[in-house]
Amino acid sequence: MFKLIDPDVIQIYRSLEKAGYEVYFVGGCVRNLLMDVPVNDWDLTTNATPDQIQELFPDSFCDNPYGTVGVKFENEKEGKGYAEITTFRTEKGYKDFRHPDEVIWGTTLKEDVERRDFTVNALAIKIVDTDKTEIIDLVNGKEDLDNKLIKAVGDPDARFKEDALRLMRAVRFSAQLGFQIEEKTLESIIKDAHLIEHVSSERIRDELLKILETQRAYEGMILLDEIGILDIIFPELLKGKGVSQARPGRHHTTDVFTHNMLSLKETPTSDPIVKLSALLHDVGKPYVASKDNEGYIIFYNHEVVGAKISKEIALRLHLSNKQKEKIYTLIRWHMFTVDEHITDSAVRRFIRRVGLENVKDMMDLRIGDRLGGGTQTAESWRLRKFKERLEEQLHPPFSINDMEIDGNDIMQELNIPPGKKVGVILQKLFEEVDEDLSKNNKDYLITRLKVIESEV
Repeated sequence: MFKLIDPDVIQIYRSLEKAGYEVYFVGGCVRNLLMDVPVNDWDLTTNATPDQIQELFPDSFCDNPYGTVGVKFENEKEGKGYAEITTFRTEKGYKDFRHPDEVIWGTTLKEDVERRDFTVNALAIKIVDTDKTEIIDLVNGKEDLDNKLIKAVGDPDARFKEDALRLMRAVRFSAQLGFQIEEKTLESIIKDAHLIEHVSSERIRDELLKILETQRAYEGMILLDEIGILDIIFPELLKGKGVSQARPGRHHTTDVFTHNMLSLKETPTSDPIVKLSALLHDVGKPYVASKDNEGYIIFYNHEVVGAKISKEIALRLHLSNKQKEKIYTLIRWHMFTVDEHITDSAVRRFIRRVGLENVKDMMDLRIGDRLGGGTQTAESWRLRKFKERLEEQLHPPFSINDMEIDGNDIMQELNIPPGKKVGVILQKLFEEVDEDLSKNNKDYLITRLKVIESEV
């Protein structure tokens, strides 16, 4: 195991040790080392105080009230990185279910380990020789790791009341690692699910995206639903429960909620924003559901309403503007037509509408939508043909900037001042040329100017 530890991090460890301090690797990095999984974040714990740590590492930084010191290092393979070093500590009082009212520096590893969330994250490693390590297991974390269990350290109720985000972290670790949640821990999660209301939207967002990034995102969302958290963070999504989509000729065989969940499962991407879009793509259906003349439920304009709802959800989660726009676009236009008779100009309009950067994501969403609706094949022959047509137009699609005429030409030829009228004429010319690219000829376009001017 020693050989798996980054040499630069070992140097940091050695520096603390040589200065006479007790030091251990702890937390997720130990879990990953034992599972032979790559380590991205290195955590150490020590009896040195933050001030003493910073004396040893002058370039370090500490900008938090919990005494965590970041120490930078150079990694040969990945460039710059940093290790986080925390002082042994105990914590008291969690009135807001997030921040301890009091942080007390500890003197033993046991004190520090007993405040951690789950046993698989409470293992420690000590370097005992030049190239040997020793596992320090004070909470039976190794046994839980071997049994693939997520189990709270000590009293689960106490752990979740200390930081309610741990309710979602348990689900995240279950999805990431493919572990089950231990029975008593799960019982406490269900009992304490309401505490998630005390957690900020930003922290909920971060855990949610981490769940969606995993290969078991569907299982993670199912678990969030079963324990009662999904209803708190996505009440709009649960409105789809029991809303039937069945009718002759329609491939959907489940209710709206189940279809959304299955679409998430089947969408072939690792991008959490695209997965979130798949999860929410039909969120508008319950809001527009009505019956046709034959008594079957229809969902007219559900993509328009769903896009608006998804934007509200994105705002609530404090997603970035880019993420919000992607989710809105994918949901708003996911009902695109793939008729085999579609024209090249219509294909180009589709590309402009969804954006070049979203074309592949939209195809992935369509696949998830199909498979999540019960269809056995990922792509229909029409969808395959449409993707071929997209490839032909993607590099890049014809745009108004490619016109052989511009606003200055229009003003000069028609002797008109700058204004809205110039833009309207240029747009009409563009629409005509986009239907037939052979018309993108300056002489021809100039001859069309007066005709179009008379129409606007």
